Amino acid sequence: MERTGVQKLAHVLTILVTITFVCNLIALIMVPGLVHIGSQQVLAAWWDYDIDDTLHMLLIGGWSMWGRNGIQADVLSGFLLFCGACTAAILWQGRRVLGTVLKGTPFCLENAKSLLGSAVLCFLISGAALVRVIWRICYAQSIAPLFSYNTLFVPLFFLAGLLCLVISALFRQAAEMKAENDLTI
Repeated sequence: MERTGVQKLAHVLTILVTITFVCNLIALIMVPGLVHIGSQQVLAAWWDYDIDDTLHMLLIGGWSMWGRNGIQADVLSGFLLFCGACTAAILWQGRRVLGTVLKGTPFCLENAKSLLGSAVLCFLISGAALVRVIWRICYAQSIAPLFSYNTLFVPLFFLAGLLCLVISALFRQAAEMKAENDLTI
């Protein structure tokens, strides 16, 4: 059976989502190292080191520096790891949805559950960003954190969560209607 245009597009998107998922996991491993390097010295200074020293710091050294760089670095590492894990899970849910499209059964309850899970993860990222913004305002005793990327994460991921909820409800209703139609034929 020949694939439809939507299935061809879903195949390409599956490849792209998989590549993004793998890159996300690689970046997650390097987060504590990058935060450590950024908190100890200017990020551009790490190019002065040998490649093996740099890789060691990125892949292993940063994990051993928890609690040694100060509270700000630990909070930043924790926030980035949490958000990175959530985005990895969102990408995985996206792969699951694309998998059902490739099978030719996009309107199923599995997709509704995957999108609902993605919505929850988006809300968690939004909440974590809000907590981090509030923490930074209290810690810095300034309104400067209101002008950071964290402040942008709050409405962005909240709206993404709402969008996933709406699409989840649509998929759930479409799956129920499809099941009813299958029974009447």
